[in-house]
Amino acid sequence: MRCVKIFVVGLSHKTAPVELRERVSLGEAEVRHVLTQLRDSRTVLESVVVSTCNRLEIYGLGPSARAGSDFALSTVATHAGVDRDELKRHAYLREGEDAVRHAMRVACGLDSVVFGETQILGQMRDAYQLALEEGATGSVFNRLFREIIHVGKRAQTETSIGREAVSVSYAAVQLARKVLGELRERQVVVIGAGHMAGLAARHFAAQQPKSLLIFNRTLERAQALAAEVGGDARPMDEEGIAEALIHADVVLSAIGRGQYVVTKEMVAKALVARRGRPLVILDIAVPRDVDPDVPSSASLYRYDVDDLEGVVAANLEERVRQEAAVAAMIEEGVRDFSQWLAEQAVVPVIAALHQRGEAIEREVMASLLRKLPHLTERDQKVIHKHMMSIVHQLLREPVKNVKELSLQSGDPTYAETLAALFGLAPETRHNRVRVEWGETPSYAADAVPRPALS
Repeated sequence: MRCVKIFVVGLSHKTAPVELRERVSLGEAEVRHVLTQLRDSRTVLESVVVSTCNRLEIYGLGPSARAGSDFALSTVATHAGVDRDELKRHAYLREGEDAVRHAMRVACGLDSVVFGETQILGQMRDAYQLALEEGATGSVFNRLFREIIHVGKRAQTETSIGREAVSVSYAAVQLARKVLGELRERQVVVIGAGHMAGLAARHFAAQQPKSLLIFNRTLERAQALAAEVGGDARPMDEEGIAEALIHADVVLSAIGRGQYVVTKEMVAKALVARRGRPLVILDIAVPRDVDPDVPSSASLYRYDVDDLEGVVAANLEERVRQEAAVAAMIEEGVRDFSQWLAEQAVVPVIAALHQRGEAIEREVMASLLRKLPHLTERDQKVIHKHMMSIVHQLLREPVKNVKELSLQSGDPTYAETLAALFGLAPETRHNRVRVEWGETPSYAADAVPRPALS
């Protein structure tokens, strides 16, 4: 019996700088090329390559996790023109059950930059489909990735882990939606073009508003952000912002330079011109950009960073609770796959055993017909049915017991013993593949701590 191991070797936002991730980011044609090289080797028997902007992972099945991962890294390094030792310094390697658990965590968004995000599941599904098309997978990975995708779908549909805002910028967008409903026909203004404002602008752009206007002191930065999100840029001046307050549905400010960008007087004049049309003002700056004396009213909804951080804190607590539920789903998925693996060590022997029983029945039936040629077709069918019943009854308990013992212990020798007792062919007993769960050999990057939920 040949023993093989499942492994994953890769780089992610947790272990590798963006400059390196950019160099090894693979397009579809490049992934196909790598899969072909892995498929044609004897070192990696089955493989799937996952390549996104934040990670490159090669899932493999082979006689040695260490040899398979080294070959996979060498293949990528050669293709990307990167030193293999440099890749290895930033790579993580996981084997067996840890590799399967890691894959399911990735599919559920627990290993993503945005904790709980859902896009990665589709990317893993596409990666598996590509490997399938290239003939790079076999029975083990076909079962494994179906289980991975199933667990990822459960996490999305049975929990809310990917649906709550866990950043101030995103919470601001969600709060605007809560007040105004869908933002598709709304006019949005973002004041600032720094990191926080940029995040907010991207989140607003995802809602496909009617218009998205970016104000900033440096017009070039406003133009760069506007080009990215499909908006318009304006230089920041009091007159322009005052005019925007009249027409906008949502105004978000993220300058934080200690001077009020939106004053009480500006808002008062805008509200007169708006004639009761609701306005949402979101101040995510510290120090605040919006005069705190601006009062909320029936048509004015004003929120500052403290309000939004309260939303984020509550959502983070909820995500932690949801993570526990997802973790339970992952462990269930790992157990189901492990059980399937254990069954595969027994199934060939059981199939061979039934074939041996049926062959004996055919031989006995042929001998009986030679001795009793006068038997009618009906008589033959009745005798055949009862003889097969004897075979199945004789095998039922041994088969049931060997399956249970193998599953409970994970020891394939029970199936070996059964095969030997019934005198099955040596190839049935020895020329089979068994997937081992093993200890994980660690690259240095394995020690990188998991970042906080954000």
